[in-house]
Amino acid sequence: MEHTTTDRLKVALLGIALAGLLVGLGLHFAGQPEIARLVWIAGVLPALIALVIEIVSSIAQGEVGLDIVAALSMSAALAFDETLAAAVVAVMYSGGTFLESFAEGRARREMRDLLSRVPRTATRHRDGGLEEIPLDEIAPGDRLLIRQGDVVPADGTIASQAAFLDTSALTGEPMPVRSARGDEALSGSTNAGEAFDLIATRMASDSTYAGIVRLVEEAQRSKAPMSRLADQWSLGFLAVTVAIALAAWWFTGDPIRAVAVLVVATPCPLILAVPVALVAGLSRAAQFGVLIKGARPLEAMARIRTLILDKTGTLTDGRPRIVSIDSHDKMETAEILRFAAALDQASKHPVAQAIVAAAQEQGLSLPVPSEVAEIPGEGVIGEIEGHRVLVGGDAFVAKRVGRPAGEHGAFPTGSVLVAVAVDGHMAGHLVMADPLREGAPEMIARLRREGIERILLATGDRAEVARVVTAGLGLDALRAGLTPDQKVLTVLTERKNGPVMMVGDGVNDAPALAAADVGVAMGARGAAASAEAADVVLLVDRVDRLAPGIEIARRARRIATQSVIAGIGLSVLGMIAAALGYLTPVEGALLQEAIDVAVILNALRALRIRPETQDSAT
Repeated sequence: MEHTTTDRLKVALLGIALAGLLVGLGLHFAGQPEIARLVWIAGVLPALIALVIEIVSSIAQGEVGLDIVAALSMSAALAFDETLAAAVVAVMYSGGTFLESFAEGRARREMRDLLSRVPRTATRHRDGGLEEIPLDEIAPGDRLLIRQGDVVPADGTIASQAAFLDTSALTGEPMPVRSARGDEALSGSTNAGEAFDLIATRMASDSTYAGIVRLVEEAQRSKAPMSRLADQWSLGFLAVTVAIALAAWWFTGDPIRAVAVLVVATPCPLILAVPVALVAGLSRAAQFGVLIKGARPLEAMARIRTLILDKTGTLTDGRPRIVSIDSHDKMETAEILRFAAALDQASKHPVAQAIVAAAQEQGLSLPVPSEVAEIPGEGVIGEIEGHRVLVGGDAFVAKRVGRPAGEHGAFPTGSVLVAVAVDGHMAGHLVMADPLREGAPEMIARLRREGIERILLATGDRAEVARVVTAGLGLDALRAGLTPDQKVLTVLTERKNGPVMMVGDGVNDAPALAAADVGVAMGARGAAASAEAADVVLLVDRVDRLAPGIEIARRARRIATQSVIAGIGLSVLGMIAAALGYLTPVEGALLQEAIDVAVILNALRALRIRPETQDSAT
C-alpha cells in the first residue's frame, strides 16, 4: 500500500509538471508570456515542495543525497526568472523518479510474482469429506487434496500413486517433475497433472515456500552497500557541482551559467542506476533458483575470493546410494534388495529410506512387513512373506545368524555396509556410499574461471573419507573432523585472505554460515536453521547453481559501476560545457534527462544476464 501511494504521488507530480510545461508553452507561443510564466511556476512548485519535504526527511534520518542539486537548480531557475528551464527541470526530475520506480518495478516483477503465488486456503480430508481451511490450520499429518493447478500449500509427501509438479517458480526447472508415492513435495510447487493427495509434514508457516516469501520480503527491504556508497559520493559530487556553478558565475558575472550548471547535474545517475541494477540482479538470480536475501549479500557475492564447502548434503548428495550388491547364498541380487527394502519400509533411518528408494526405482514390488522390531543404531528384524529377515550393520546381522563378522569382500573407504539375512542365512551385503553431487567437478572448474582463488572442504567426517570423495576435484585444502566451532574458526581464518563464502546444509553449518561474508544454504532439503543463518538460499537441491549465482552477482555489480562512472562522467562534461556557456539551462535539463534515461536502461541490462552455465541451470 505504501509503495502504491508513493507511485501515485509520483505520477501526479509528473502530470502537474508536464501539464504546466505544455500549457505554458502554448500560452507563450500565443503571445501571453506573463501568463505562461505563472503557469510554469505553478507546474514547478508542487514538485519543488515535494522535493524539499523529501530532503528534510532524509536529513532528519542522517542521509544527504543528490536531491539537493535538483532543489537548488529549480530554486535558482525560478529566482533568476528562468521559469521555462525550471519547468523543464521539474518535468525531467519527476519523470526521472517515475522512471526509476518503473525500472525497479520491472526488476522486482519476478519477486512479486513469487509473492502473489502464496495460496490462501487448503482443502483437507476430514471424516470422509473435504473441508476448506485457512493455511495456518494445516498441521503435520493432515491429508490435503491438491487439485490440478493448485499451489502446494505446505511441505509434505505424495500420498497418491503419482503427481506431476511444476517447480519452475522455486527452481527454474522448466519441465514438470514426476513424483511417486512417498516422494517429497515442496510448498510453492504447482500441480501440473491430475489431483493428488498430500500428507503434510510441516505447518504452512514452517514450510519451504513461507520461508522463501520471508526471504523475498527481506530482500525487497534491503539497501545495498553500493547505494550507501553512492550516498557518500553524493556529498563530493554536490561540492563539485556547487563549485563549478559558483566559479562560472564568479568569472563571467552571468548567474544563468550557474543555473545551467546546476540543471545539468540534476538528478544524478548515482541515485538511479545502482539500486536498479542490483535489484535486477536479485530478480535474475531468483530465476536460476538462487534466492539472495538482499542487495548487500549480492554485492558481497561479487567480491568473493575464497569458497568453503561442507561435504555431506552439500558437495555430496547427503543420501546414501547403493554402489553394489554382493550375494553370499546364491540369491539373486534383485531379491536381496527386495527383501531388504520391504523390511526397511518400517524404518525412518536415512540408509533404510535410501534402500527403499533404490528398490522403487527398479520397479520392485515391496510387500508389507509384519512383526517388525527395530533396534536403534543396529538394524531391523521382521517377517516378509513368511520369511524371517534381518537388515542392519554387518556385526549386528552376523551375530544373529551365528557367523563371524567381516566375511565379505573389500569395499571402498567411506562406504556403508548393510548386511541382509533371510531365514537364518546371510543372503548378502549392500555396499552404499554418499556420492558427489551431479555437476560438482564442473562447478569447481567454473568457479575457478569466475575468479574464486581458493576452494576448500570443511567437514565433520573423517579425513580418509573426505579425501576419497573429493579426489580429483583439485581443492586447495581439506579440513576434516571439524566441530561446528572449528568450522567457524576455519571461516574466520580464511577471511584474513579476503571475502569468504561458506556453503552448507545442516544445523551444524549454521554458525559458520553466519560467520562468513556470504553464507549459502542448500534450501531445498537443508535444515531451517542453516537457511535462516544464510545470506543466499539455493532453492533447487543442486550445488552447481552456485556458479550462475556468483556470475550474475558480479555482472550486476559491474553494470551498476559502469552506469555510475558513465553517468557521472557525462554529467561533469555537461557541467563544464554549461559553465563555458555552450548550454542554456533548458538545453542542460534535456541533456541530463537523456543521460539519466541512458544509465537506467543500461542498469536494466542486469535483467538479461545469461550466465555461461545457463544450459545446466534452466
